[in-house]
Amino acid sequence: MRIYIIGNDGITLCREASAALDEGEIAVASNAELHAAPLSDKRLLALWNALPGVEKRRKLSDRPALIDRLWSAIEALPDPEPQSNPRRPSKQDEVIALLRRADGATIDEVASATGWQRHTVRGVFSGTLKKKLGLTVASAKEEHGRVYRIAAPASA
Repeated sequence: MRIYIIGNDGITLCREASAALDEGEIAVASNAELHAAPLSDKRLLALWNALPGVEKRRKLSDRPALIDRLWSAIEALPDPEPQSNPRRPSKQDEVIALLRRADGATIDEVASATGWQRHTVRGVFSGTLKKKLGLTVASAKEEHGRVYRIAAPASA
């Protein structure tokens, strides 16, 4: 499925819906969604004029017709080349993955995986994971030390 993210810097093709859109971005997957999108006439014209090989317009005469032509032009654009160097997961993603393992992780394991000091790991647990992301970090004393895990959310 092709999903297009319309942002301030143009139109971007995505393979799956992004969970979080930046401010001012709109995700559309069909002509009907493009018609329903809250786009001003000025923004529609800017999107049209940014497309390669189209006749530039100065004013909007028939909005529905322009949206149909814009959708056809977007669909005709080639798929972007896959990036050869995929983005490396962030350290925060690594910490979350460690804590989601069945056996969890100790502070020392997280510190060695990230290169952080122990007090930084504890700060990430309480500040980022618990307060900012709202995750439930549970700990239990086990034979090899205190083990931390991200608790599964309670089903309602």
